[in-house]
Amino acid sequence: MDKQTLTTIKNKLLQDKKNLEDRLQQFANKDKDVKDNYRTTFPDYGSKEDENAAEVATFSDNLSLEHTLELDLRDIKKAIRSIDEGKYGICKYCGQPIEEKRLLVRPTSTSCVECKKKLKGEIK
Repeated sequence: MDKQTLTTIKNKLLQDKKNLEDRLQQFANKDKDVKDNYRTTFPDYGSKEDENAAEVATFSDNLSLEHTLELDLRDIKKAIRSIDEGKYGICKYCGQPIEEKRLLVRPTSTSCVECKKKLKGEIK
């Protein structure tokens, strides 16, 4: 992969990382005790029964969203680290280069299309 494409991908990853961190900051705080973890804050809408129900529903939704965003953030950080170490774009299953088009569309990909299809049972 040429340097310009790699730079493009890294810049996209860095922007995606910032966007995810910004989204997480809207409803969660960084965990002081666990690296790369966030803690969803419990909203306070009031003390009426319907407000309490809304708080629980929002908190539950935010916990699920937090988990999803943390996983995405983990994958992005792993891809950035892989770029920095010069190991980016290699399929973790077959050891072959991942197609550039695939990485431009999904820069956190760790497998080539053929291996992914095998994993999903689409080809044998």
